Amino acid sequence: MNLLVTGRPGSGKTTVVERVVASLPRGAATGFFTREVRARGARRGFTDGRTAVLADVGGDGPRVGRYGVRLDGLEAVGVPALAPGPGVRLIVVDEIGKMECLSRGFCDAVRQALGSRIPVLGTIAGQGGGFIAEVRRRADVQILEVTPRNRDELPRTIAATLALGPEAGAFGLACLLRVRRFASRLSTAAPK
Repeated sequence: MNLLVTGRPGSGKTTVVERVVASLPRGAATGFFTREVRARGARRGFTDGRTAVLADVGGDGPRVGRYGVRLDGLEAVGVPALAPGPGVRLIVVDEIGKMECLSRGFCDAVRQALGSRIPVLGTIAGQGGGFIAEVRRRADVQILEVTPRNRDELPRTIAATLALGPEAGAFGLACLLRVRRFASRLSTAAPK
C-alpha cells in the first residue's frame, strides 16, 4: 500500500508528510522533501532542503512555468534518496509533480519504490498527464486529499494505515477500510 497526499497549493501536503516522518524513529524513513526558496517574500524556486536547488526562477534547464528545472540536482540528490537501506520502513517522495516528472531517472526511481515491499508516502499534483496520471491509476496507490478539516488528524491516520505508528493493527486496518470506502464513494460520485 502506498499513500499519496494531494490538495490545493498551501493546503499542508508537505506538513502532513513531515509529521508522519517525525513520528518515526530516526533512520526509519528515506526520501526527500522539497522546500520553497523565498526572496523578499516571493517564491523564487525549490530546494531539497539540504544540498540541491531543484528549480529556480530564470534558471537553466527545462521550463515549467517561470521555473527552470535543475534535473542534475534532482537526479544527484532526490533519486538516490528513494533507494531504501537497512531498517527503512517508509519511502518519502515530495513531490510527484510536473517539474520532477521531467527526469526519467526520477520516474524510474518512483516506479521502483512504488513496486517495492516498503510503503511510499508522498505528495502528488492534483492534475497532470503522463507520469502523474500513471501513478494516480496504480492499483497499489491510495490518494488522500488534504483539507483544512482533516489536515491535523491525517498524519495519525496515515501512520496507522501504513502500520508505522503505535496505533497500527486493527486501527490501521479500520482506517484503511475507511480510506477505500471514501475513495470508492468519490469515484462513483464523479461525473462521467
